[in-house]
Amino acid sequence: MLLTQRTAHLAHHPGQISFPGGRLEDRDQGDSVACALRETEEEVGLSPGEVTVLGRLGDYATGTGFIVTPIVGATSAPLALTLDPFEVADVFEVPLDFVLDTANHSLHRREVDGRSRPYWAIAWGERLIWGATAGILVNLSEVLGRDGQ
Repeated sequence: MLLTQRTAHLAHHPGQISFPGGRLEDRDQGDSVACALRETEEEVGLSPGEVTVLGRLGDYATGTGFIVTPIVGATSAPLALTLDPFEVADVFEVPLDFVLDTANHSLHRREVDGRSRPYWAIAWGERLIWGATAGILVNLSEVLGRDGQ
């Protein structure tokens, strides 16, 4: 799984682990796949022709009010990536087997505005993948597990 660490100065989710991605723009014509491929190219330099789109997961609502449409794609190594230094501090990979192993998923709770809110976390080395990114990975694990793939 290709993940990024967002730069510390961004307005939304600074410094957090995320997938390449972003908001739909007019040029995407409402197509979430086109948006995902465009954003991936802009953020990490992976051209759309290098990605085989496998499908999409159900929309994921974040606790901060965003609706994320996860697009799942595959590519072949080695990758020659060029990071956008404004948005991406680092890029790294986590083995799919590790992500899909439910033993690596941990559910936590956090107090926000007097309300207890659950969130998923996956520890990978020195990094903590949590919140929406971990939730989407847990969802992927559930989908693939349910399909027996």
